[in-house]
Amino acid sequence: MSVTKRKAHEDAMTYVIIGNGVASIGAIEGIRRHDQKGKIVVIGAEDSAAYGRPLISYLLAGKIGANQLALRGDDYYVKNNVELKLGTTVTKIDTAKKAVTTDKGDTVAYGRLLIATGGIPFIPPIPGVQGEDIYSFTTLAHAQTLIELSSKIKRAVVIGGGLIGLKAAESLHDRGVAVTIVELAPRILSAGFDEKAGALASNRLKKVGIEVNCGVTAKEIQRDKKGRVKGVLLTDGRFLETDVVVVAIGVVPHSAIAKDAGIKVERGIMVDAKLMTNAKDVYAAGDVAQAMDQLSGEHRVVPIWPNAYNQGYASGRNMAGAKEPYQGGLPMNSISFYGLPTISVGVVNPPEGDKNFEVHALLDEAKETYRKLVFRDEKLVGYVLVGDIDKAGMFTAFIKFEMALAGEAKDKLINAGPEVFLWPEKLFDETWNPAPAKAAR
Repeated sequence: MSVTKRKAHEDAMTYVIIGNGVASIGAIEGIRRHDQKGKIVVIGAEDSAAYGRPLISYLLAGKIGANQLALRGDDYYVKNNVELKLGTTVTKIDTAKKAVTTDKGDTVAYGRLLIATGGIPFIPPIPGVQGEDIYSFTTLAHAQTLIELSSKIKRAVVIGGGLIGLKAAESLHDRGVAVTIVELAPRILSAGFDEKAGALASNRLKKVGIEVNCGVTAKEIQRDKKGRVKGVLLTDGRFLETDVVVVAIGVVPHSAIAKDAGIKVERGIMVDAKLMTNAKDVYAAGDVAQAMDQLSGEHRVVPIWPNAYNQGYASGRNMAGAKEPYQGGLPMNSISFYGLPTISVGVVNPPEGDKNFEVHALLDEAKETYRKLVFRDEKLVGYVLVGDIDKAGMFTAFIKFEMALAGEAKDKLINAGPEVFLWPEKLFDETWNPAPAKAAR
């Protein structure tokens, strides 16, 4: 090898990514935006390449096949010069030696490291929750288990009325299983809905035969003498007979490996504006990261699909030397309940009595439509749409770009809906006539 080639080889950066979800895909694409030559190693605990986790509910419902889950084509990793280590778990991060150790006994050195380990199901300390007939629903393996199980059972209780619980319930129902949802909050999707939106969604689920119980949860999971589940005792005293229980209360950041390495962890792995942790050259993105929230200005864990990709992409660019701050994420949910589309973005349930917020809501129960707009300081900071979501992207733009609204413009947004003519002229200039990039130095 010539001196020049050897020098180029030695200078090439090695990027190691722990985790193989959507944040990992974002990171690969962010890295390759700035560095075409560096080596990328992705270490994934699952046996399959990156797949769309939201799609596992369609797989369970029988609407798509397993071959339709992949996020990218078969040649994606080869084209991007990615070494993929599947079915492999990282057991240790050594930030001093800049290396990770795997359960296969391998040591992988890194120049820069991304922790994108995602979240793991939260299992509450309910008596009887440990043992047979208890399932989660966050991975492809979970979906495949429930598919096999669905032909053998008649009844299921889903604990949790959030996004994961609702998709699990819908998918099992489509497989012919009688499903009951129990949710401690006063409504389903409590973080993204208010009472009116929650009622419309619950009514649609009840119409198709899914029982919804809010304001109540499991007090105990009771078992027979053989240890098999026979039913769930609720906090209101009712007893629901069931064959299985799906615990879908949510996920918690899978951050133990970072904490063991001395990396700062609060609710998730703390990251700065460039998504780097307190350990030099170690970044975090996705459901495991506690990153900036655009609206609150605080560091939060927001375990949603778009944020995971955006954080992965931003961290990848910064790992490759871009030095561009992450703009912050937006909490959002989008889900359809048997033909009833819904979407919520931003602050949808402002604190009661807080005069800094202004709420405008319009409900049509006959048409099953609902629109709620939340303003703060003459800016749109949140909205809920049920039934008619055609202008959701426009509403989101008003939030994302923090457009000031007052007087006639605000009235038009409230009464007629969003349109591009309400955008400030400056935003048009920045969007369609961006300033030329400065030459690299």
